[in-house]
Amino acid sequence: VQLVESGGGLVQAGGSLRLSCAASGFTFDDYGIGWFRQAPGKEREGVGCIGSRDGSTYYADSVKGRFTISSDNAKNTVFLRMNSLKPEDTAIYYCAALPRARLYRSVWPIDTWYDYWGQGTQVTVSS
Repeated sequence: VQLVESGGGLVQAGGSLRLSCAASGFTFDDYGIGWFRQAPGKEREGVGCIGSRDGSTYYADSVKGRFTISSDNAKNTVFLRMNSLKPEDTAIYYCAALPRARLYRSVWPIDTWYDYWGQGTQVTVSS
């Protein structure tokens, strides 16, 4: 099983980035893919999640309207489009796989429910 994030980097405040999460080794349609982030000295927090089968999406209030999650099921890849980036968005961003049976609004932000994790990609937003 592998989840590989890419697309991180350094961007100025107000800019955009698109992160990718390429999944392999499990049945993609049986999972939702969540994005989490962890800033230095802070707990990991859920950013958003997408159901691979029906495309349903969930977002944290802090990113709603700025971030968009999409998926290319043919390539087993999920994207996190981040617009209007702020310095407080600086963090390591991780993608993770959540079994479809646990894909509920109350569950997706809880990292312990996820089965598989990527290694993370650094996003730095300068002011």
